[in-house]
Amino acid sequence: VDCTGHGVPGAFISILGSIFLNVLVDVYALIKPSLILKELNNQITKALKQSLTSSAVKDGMDIALCAYNSKTKVLGYAGAFNSLWLIRDGKLEEIKADRQPIGLFLGETAQEFKNNELKIEDGDIIYLFTDGYADQFGGPNSKKFKAKQLKEKLLSISNKPMEEQKEILEKTFEAWRGELEQVDDVLIMGVKF
Repeated sequence: VDCTGHGVPGAFISILGSIFLNVLVDVYALIKPSLILKELNNQITKALKQSLTSSAVKDGMDIALCAYNSKTKVLGYAGAFNSLWLIRDGKLEEIKADRQPIGLFLGETAQEFKNNELKIEDGDIIYLFTDGYADQFGGPNSKKFKAKQLKEKLLSISNKPMEEQKEILEKTFEAWRGELEQVDDVLIMGVKF
């Protein structure tokens, strides 16, 4: 989850999101990622009294949400601006997120979130992430790291143990950033099956 608000509004949305996700999964027993995102969107929009005509809080969140059935080895995924990357047999496949956030969607009418199902194979790795790593400025020309370079980095280290991947990603990020300020929160989560 990556909240679009900063400071107090971002913290408030983080708290609301955490509470609503727990209620939707633990109390209402929802397990389908697209349905969880739909209901999370409804709850956040209602709680913040968001509408196109009001001056209410316009912040929200981007999220990648998965549910894994270990018996069938099927991974369900739905995303609000946050995609999922799958590395299998040395190739990276991007499962694209829906181009709408959780919370008020200015412009087009919000659509249903798509539920993607992936049959997981032994050795597969999935990566979920926020935009903080790719958006970091640095390098020789103080440019953004970019998603393409992150994909290449993940592919190049995907055969290494997950703990080593973490260390490489941290060192790469710090070397890229150099003396520049970190511009955003950074989260990359990898799961190897």
